Amino acid sequence: MSPSPAFQLTRTLPEDATGAALRADVRHGLTRSPKTLPPKWFYDARGSELFDEITTLPEYYPTRAEREILVARAGEIAAATGARTLVELGSGSSDKTRHLLDAFGELTTYVPVDVSESALRGAARTLLDAHPALDIHALVADFTGALALPATPGPRLVAFLGGTIGNLLPEERTAFLTSVRGLLSPGDFFLLGTDLVKDEETLVAAYDDAAGVTAAFDKNVLAVVNRELGADFDPAAFEHVARWDAEREWIEMRLRATTAQSVKIPALDLAVDFAAGEELRTEISAKFRQDGVRSELRAAGLELAKWWTDGADRFALSLSSVPSP
Repeated sequence: MSPSPAFQLTRTLPEDATGAALRADVRHGLTRSPKTLPPKWFYDARGSELFDEITTLPEYYPTRAEREILVARAGEIAAATGARTLVELGSGSSDKTRHLLDAFGELTTYVPVDVSESALRGAARTLLDAHPALDIHALVADFTGALALPATPGPRLVAFLGGTIGNLLPEERTAFLTSVRGLLSPGDFFLLGTDLVKDEETLVAAYDDAAGVTAAFDKNVLAVVNRELGADFDPAAFEHVARWDAEREWIEMRLRATTAQSVKIPALDLAVDFAAGEELRTEISAKFRQDGVRSELRAAGLELAKWWTDGADRFALSLSSVPSP
């Protein structure tokens, strides 16, 4: 990207941070029982393409439902917050952000936070074409770790969209929400996207579409480990599984070994045995209820102020703030 006074980029991750995190996650996840891998490793270039395709599938409602709320409520969000700075955690392509930027008349600064420098630069190019007066201070950072935001005008609105919070285990959500609270000053707000509990058939279909796109997306994590760590996973020897856990109220995506096999991972000097039928969990996607969201926010020191859903009550955006002393 050509230098622009409206664009800054700060890297808070070491150059090899991604590789080191992948090696640590693969070693930890594949040497435990049951085996797991974090969902963030789906998203190489191919994985991102597949996810973009998923969002257009008839079975996958969350993206459409959240966009419906953003389009309908962006003006209310702007009026309620009076934000001059928008901070977006896990911003990616910043696609949904455009609905907010168009509605915020007083906004001067956008702080996208993502682990992908290329995604940040690409999004900045597009946004500056539409909003040339906007200051963009991009952060190459992991939003699940300690995060220091640049000095920007307040009030600030921190946004975490897409229902991504559902990929965090309950203890991880607690730590994350507590860290978000630490970023906020009095007068700042937090905008959170959450997928809602609904019938099992709708939920499972959203994660196991008839066209098999989600299955390809799930198996892509094996391709990432093969390419980056020299592993010899055979994706054809695994089948995609999506299951609703009614007790925990979350979807689990898994890869089930169709045969007994041993996978070698040379970069870790590791061999991993799978029994026939053994499953590797690749994602949880928790679904929420309003009372539960309110309780989790309150435990982190935030007070739920606004709650909006789409017309079918499939998805919710909540606005919370630091309560008055």
